[in-house]
Amino acid sequence: MSTAGQVIRCKAAVAWESGKPLSIEEVEVAPPQKNEVRIKILFTSLCHTDVYFWDAKGQNPLFPRILGHEAGGIVESVGEGVTDLKPGDHVLPIFTGECKECAHCLSEESNMCNLLRINTDRGEMIHDGKSRFSINGKPIYHFLGTSTFSEYTVVHVGQVAKINPDAPLDKVCVLSCGMSTGFGATVNVAKPKKGQSVAIFGLGAVGLAAAEGARVSGASRIIGVDLNPSRFEQAKKFGVTEFVNPKDHNKPVQEVIAEMTGGGVDRSVECTGSIQAMISAFECVHDGWGVAVLVGVPNKDDAFKTHPVNLLNERTLKGTFFGNYKPRTDIPEVVEKYMNKELELDKFITHSVPFSEINKAFELMLAGEGLRCVIRMDA
Repeated sequence: MSTAGQVIRCKAAVAWESGKPLSIEEVEVAPPQKNEVRIKILFTSLCHTDVYFWDAKGQNPLFPRILGHEAGGIVESVGEGVTDLKPGDHVLPIFTGECKECAHCLSEESNMCNLLRINTDRGEMIHDGKSRFSINGKPIYHFLGTSTFSEYTVVHVGQVAKINPDAPLDKVCVLSCGMSTGFGATVNVAKPKKGQSVAIFGLGAVGLAAAEGARVSGASRIIGVDLNPSRFEQAKKFGVTEFVNPKDHNKPVQEVIAEMTGGGVDRSVECTGSIQAMISAFECVHDGWGVAVLVGVPNKDDAFKTHPVNLLNERTLKGTFFGNYKPRTDIPEVVEKYMNKELELDKFITHSVPFSEINKAFELMLAGEGLRCVIRMDA
């Protein structure tokens, strides 16, 4: 029986207030409106950004809210004006978008869509400023336009990547955020050449995805930098060849790396959000050709400080957002890399829980255990 055009009642994990365990509730999900798609979520995973906004310490709290933004699912129905997706399509909802019409989308260089770029404060749909979720008639806010901690969700068509239906959604769901962010930062922005050296600052999931990008690019040395030595063993699976813990040295880590590499690494990727790590990542690249890429999100009052001579000596500093991938155009191709065994994803997925135990995924992340925990919506 078709549910198109009708309200769907389903389960969702609702965050009622900051820092409190999510509560599994029955919610009503309205049909998709103009340029929207309703998706049946099959698998979702927990990303640090979900925890950050659930904790709500560093930004405007917005509750009650359905979090979640790394996921895979199947299109249930489409709203008016949607022509490139149909019911049954396999898709990844993505926290940022591609309208295909603005100056950014028409540029080959940018993926920062004017209409749909990430907006953490918005809790409603762009079309009419209303939520598609409600409980007993009271609206529940959206998150990043995705809200994947629900059996059904409504997403703007510009935030939906249509992918190969043969791709296992329980694996490729992690490409909708963290893995693509780190992997793309290396392959699309740092662009190490075969045989070059790369330093990765921060060996969480995004940093290890950046290391995977360096491995796939044929880097000869991949130096992992982290304050937590327990991460070093796991990082070897992602191609990391050497490890530096800044706490083990009585001089700046950029000097340590320069000594290890005869003047500096060829490329560096910073995945921590720490200003000190950003400065070290820039200052540890070789003069003349070194490129440093910043991925981590800093605190709002942070300022980056380095001597201009470091730039004049022909070092390059770059920033990136979502690995410079355009969601609808590029992410299907990243999925194909996985299908062709050019990119490994299974090693990122260290835990799996049924939807009823979604709070266990939060506990694992808060304890710093594992990389990605996939949540099975049908269990």
